[in-house]
Amino acid sequence: MRPGEERPVDGGARAGVSELELLKLRAAERIDEAAERLGALSRAIWSEPELAYEEHRAHGVLTRFFECEPPAASWTVQPHYHLATAFRAEWGPPGAGATPRPLQLGFLCEYDALPGIGHACGHNLIAEVGAAAALGVKGALESLPGPAPPVKVIVLGTPAEEDGGGKIDLIEAGAFKNLDVVFMAHPSQENAAYLPDVAEHDMTVKYYGKASHAAAYPWEGLNALDAAVLAYNNLSVLRQQMKPTWRVHGIIKNGGVKPNIIPSYSELIYYFRAPSMKELPVLTKKAEDCFRAAALATGCTVEIKGGAHDYYNVLPNKSLWKVYIENGKKLGIEFISEDAMLNGSSGSTDFGNVTFVVPGIHPYFYIGTDALNHTEQYTEAAGSQEAQSYTLRTAKALAMTALDIIFKPELLERIKEDFKLKLQEEGFSNTVE
Repeated sequence: MRPGEERPVDGGARAGVSELELLKLRAAERIDEAAERLGALSRAIWSEPELAYEEHRAHGVLTRFFECEPPAASWTVQPHYHLATAFRAEWGPPGAGATPRPLQLGFLCEYDALPGIGHACGHNLIAEVGAAAALGVKGALESLPGPAPPVKVIVLGTPAEEDGGGKIDLIEAGAFKNLDVVFMAHPSQENAAYLPDVAEHDMTVKYYGKASHAAAYPWEGLNALDAAVLAYNNLSVLRQQMKPTWRVHGIIKNGGVKPNIIPSYSELIYYFRAPSMKELPVLTKKAEDCFRAAALATGCTVEIKGGAHDYYNVLPNKSLWKVYIENGKKLGIEFISEDAMLNGSSGSTDFGNVTFVVPGIHPYFYIGTDALNHTEQYTEAAGSQEAQSYTLRTAKALAMTALDIIFKPELLERIKEDFKLKLQEEGFSNTVE
């Protein structure tokens, strides 16, 4: 009988506890057994923060972690997987690869840091959660007395979430092809199975004017800084007509070199966010009009360049998050209400793009502090010993959820149906099988 059939266990097992629940306990035990190694992994990443696409040490630490995971050579590890600092580690029970189509579950690790303040978003803990959850699923399946179901446990190291969108690069390279469900979790100030991470578009705006002596003959110049200031003010005025769910934030990166020289060049960087990819172009069109109007008013020329990748909004998958909540509650996790979850505010992530090609879950978890992400205080908390118990508890909930998917085919079908429905609502169709 397969574990998903929920029958009482014979022999020395606890009466009334299903085989599946015992497997979940084994997953949690396996994570506890590896706690010291997992904590060391997290600390190694935290202690030497690296920026997007430059996470060479973190890449080495993570690939060695799986290469050395006992028993020897149990994980097939591909370093530099499509990107210099990405990797793939894969495990499957004996015979899994011989089946026509084993179930493939992906666990994602992030490990890039922020400039100046290190791991203020706790990506060292994201890497730890992904690795720990994968170990938990592997340990549970290895404990089965008979043949394990055909499944592959895949860990993807995904660099450059904070800048550039490494997951998008990996999507384009085919790294998510054939994955059935993906898992990751993000540190926060609360426990939430989902938060509405929004769509985001970057713009770099450059104004080109004409230099001149600012006192002797300013009329000969074209002031690129004036264009930047006008653009900034145009967007500030636009805010009155913006939807409450839209977000616009930017900086003037370059505004000239000396007060007595009319600035011939200025540069702004802006981020634009909206709840969905359907709304985002509406906002960005209004912003582009603001930028072009400033160029027209000052006589400057303008160059508007979008970022390499747009970050998509994270698609919710209710069937998936409900099971995660059920498992989390068994571990003592106290979640915010569904209303607070659906109406909460959040940022943007390249995991959103992943949820447009494969069903996924991106819960948030408390790490023992009320400090806010992207602050020095959160950097300190992400490297603390206190964060460890919360991080491993979250990994256990993810592993338990993965086991539900493995042994409950009807759950996987509901997850896929939710995925297709959300794609249709967004006006997309699935392009990765």
